[in-house]
Amino acid sequence: MVTLEKIQQAQQRLRGVAVRTPLLRVGFKEGELFLKPENLQPIGSFKLRGAYNKIAVLTPEQRKRGVIAYSSGNHAQGVAYAARAMACRATIVMPNNSPALKLEKTKALGAEVVIVGPASDERKARAEQLATEHGYALVPPYDDEAIIAGQGTMGLEILEDLADVNTVLVCVGGGGMISGIAAALKSVRPDTKVFGVESELGAKARASFEAGKRLAFPAEETSRTIADGLRTQSVGECNFDHIQRFVDGFISVSEDEIRESVRRLASDAHLVAEPSGAVPTAGALFHRNEFPSQGKTVAIVSGGNIAPEMLKTLLCTSPQ
Repeated sequence: MVTLEKIQQAQQRLRGVAVRTPLLRVGFKEGELFLKPENLQPIGSFKLRGAYNKIAVLTPEQRKRGVIAYSSGNHAQGVAYAARAMACRATIVMPNNSPALKLEKTKALGAEVVIVGPASDERKARAEQLATEHGYALVPPYDDEAIIAGQGTMGLEILEDLADVNTVLVCVGGGGMISGIAAALKSVRPDTKVFGVESELGAKARASFEAGKRLAFPAEETSRTIADGLRTQSVGECNFDHIQRFVDGFISVSEDEIRESVRRLASDAHLVAEPSGAVPTAGALFHRNEFPSQGKTVAIVSGGNIAPEMLKTLLCTSPQ
């Protein structure tokens, strides 16, 4: 388990690297909500936190040989940015259904990109193969304690800004973010509730949580959601241990609710969010009966890397 001390150490490493994002108090018609805008990070998502912390704890010899990661987009940019900051070569294995914007930004940060099929298991296997062949240090997207500790720094910041927070809503792909945030919150303020939010088209974390064991969904199923950052086929092993210990429950949201939340974040909060980043807000706005919504609720806006054409389409489309 990731300890509070490890998260605090990560927080020290990230000073001057990751943006210390504020909490924005926004009044929606459904009620007041506090938003943590991780879309304001240098790479447009929270992934910089975990990636930088992981590479920072590698030995100089490991960094000299280079790092490798696998990602559908945001972790790719986080690793590429962190590796460049530490003068380290980065190779990223990405699926062929990665958004073009995320692919282009990863290359622009100096990383070498290797393309594989859409399955998350496929890109993981290819990255592990290349790591063995070339001696690269693997920087996983979520199933790693240093990654979890880096993401957990968001939890410490929430408590610094809102000590009496009641509930925190976090989107779930592989589980790195919710593992870290929940570990941080529960270590300092155990009565704070933490809920994961997923698309109903691939709610593998909720299914695993309710079954009491990790379940994997087919790539054809998880890839249907517009929230491309959540298309992993299962949560990680280490992440599921943290979920079982620290997380209070899960909420599944519809694709229409995700789209509407992108629009509402833009119009009501003046934030540009990618669909994955809007998922916790969808939980807060449309599923208030599924979590303790009476007190102060924080929703993580995990990223804003959305293609201009998609944003235009979402903003110009009226809700059904």
